[in-house]
Order: sequence, then structure tokens, then C-alpha cells
Amino acid sequence: MYINELKKYLSLHQTKKSIMSENKEHIQVLILGSGPAGYTAGIYAARAGFKPVIYTGMEMGGQLTTTTDVENYPGFPNGLQGPKLMENMQKQAERFGTEVRFGMATAVQFADKAGEKHVVTIDNNKEVTADVVIIATGASAKYLGLESEQRLRGGGVSACATCDGFFYKGLTVGVVGGGDVAAEEASYLAGLAKKVYMFVRRDQMRASKAMQDRVKRIDNIEIKWNTEIDEVLGDKVVEGVRVVNNKTGEKEVIPMEGLFIAIGHQPNTGFLGGQIELDERGYIKTECDTTKTNRPGVFAAGDVMDPVYQQAVTAAGSGSKAALDAERYLAALEDE
Repeated sequence: MYINELKKYLSLHQTKKSIMSENKEHIQVLILGSGPAGYTAGIYAARAGFKPVIYTGMEMGGQLTTTTDVENYPGFPNGLQGPKLMENMQKQAERFGTEVRFGMATAVQFADKAGEKHVVTIDNNKEVTADVVIIATGASAKYLGLESEQRLRGGGVSACATCDGFFYKGLTVGVVGGGDVAAEEASYLAGLAKKVYMFVRRDQMRASKAMQDRVKRIDNIEIKWNTEIDEVLGDKVVEGVRVVNNKTGEKEVIPMEGLFIAIGHQPNTGFLGGQIELDERGYIKTECDTTKTNRPGVFAAGDVMDPVYQQAVTAAGSGSKAALDAERYLAALEDE
């Protein structure tokens, strides 16, 4: 009987050991995020022979998977769809040997000294160590913070026109924001909806001149200047919005079936647990003209460290810089 119990114990112990080993892994170059920055970092790191691994995050392909025509990315004179561009980047990274995995970092423990291993927890259960970590986790859409807005998310309130715009074909919708994203959302929705209201809280837009001109040329877009959302109306679905003119205080109820929020993004840095230095808006700080963070062997690229430009092409450029910085860091360790 003792022998049988011992065999069971040894078998169980071996099984636990096997499970633990499956949940631990060492990666030379670990990339967190799968937008233009992450995939470009993967391309460069793979071509340098580091066999990088990308964990995609929950939004595989990043923000460009929620856009339509991308007309300003070099090399595509006729433009292309955002999801297709990201698919192409992924295939290119994989062709050179980058391994792309679905999953997200939920906790980190970064080393203090060069040459020490960083520890990253994936999906709360898999522990990965890495010589280099490239953070390219991007940024997420911001909301207005209204109770009625949160209550009606999924019932007519959305932050992604290309995801949900189809459901409002022939209906009336609104777009909140005055930047490039808002202008693009409004332009896209104008091709589906009967009427698009664009709510801009100032007397001018922040969007580029090209995007402003595009919006103003579309007949079924009406821009409401100096206007903010006071409340989203409706019980289970959006039935309209109550807006307020922030110059006169005048309020107005506008019937509509959908409201799209396009007021900017919040960098996805919450999982870092205060271990990386951030600026006052939560973006990762990097050393001047590099992608180096305050931790040796940890680099940042793309929108997670760029509060100014936030373009696909600048994100891709910073991804290449991060991989090159990582390569030089690893080469310096070998020379020591």
C-alpha cells in the first residue's frame, strides 16, 4: 500500500513539475503588442537573428484593425485597408522568424541591472523571462465618463465606427471629437448613415487640414461647434443626445440611434505597476532620440510612448528603433 501511495505521489509531483515547466519559458527578445510598432520591431529583431516572440495583446493588430482606408502609409499609392496592412506586417514578421502568439502581459518584474533577466507574466498564469523587452502595447480609446454613456455601451455607444457602423446604415449618428480620428470616423459613417453630427468642443478642429477639408466636403456631415455631450438619451438603446453649447449654455436634444466617441486614447501601461517611468499623461518616457526606458534592456515603441504624432508610420519607425536599440544592448553585453 505504501508503494502504491508513493507511486501516486511521485506521479502527481512529476505532473505538477511538468505543468510548471510548461508555464515558464525564456525568450531573448520579447515584444509586447502587435500594432505597427510591435510587428516592425519583430521584423528587425528577427532579421538580426534573435527569434523574437510577440504577444499580441487583446486587440491583435492594434488600432489599425479598426480603420478603413489608410492613404498615408508609404508604398501604397492607392491606399489599403487598415486590417490588411496589419495582416501584411504580421506575415512579414513571421516570414523572418518572429513567433506571434495571442496573449497579453498582466504583470512584470523588470531587472535593475544590465544583463539580468526580466520577468513577464502572460494572461496571469504563464511566466516568461527575457533578456530584452520591447513594450509596444499602444493606447486605448477614451470615453467621456458619463453614466449614461457607459450604460449604453453596446447599445448604441461605440468607440469604433468600422466595427459597428454597419448597424446604423440609413440612420442618424453622432461623432464626438475634433481630431484626425474623429474626422475619419465621421467620414466613414457618412457613407453608411443618413446623417452624421460631429460634436466639436472648440470653435476649430485639431484634425489635419486634409482631414478637415474632407469632412467639410461631405454633405451629410453637420459640425456642431463649441458643443459637448451633456447626456446620452435612451433606456436600453441610444435614442438621442442632449448637448450643451459651452459658449452660450444653451441645451439641445438631437435624436439619433448611435454615438461614436473619438476623443483620444489612453496609453496601455497599467500592467507595468509603476516600474517604468511615465509622463504626466501616462505615456512611457524614453531617453532623447532613443527608445530606451529607465530600465536597462527595456525599450518602448509606438503610441505607448508617443503622445504627439500617433501615426502608423511613426509607430513603425519607432519599432525599428527599438529593435536596433535592443540589438546594440545585447551586443554590448556580449562584449563585457
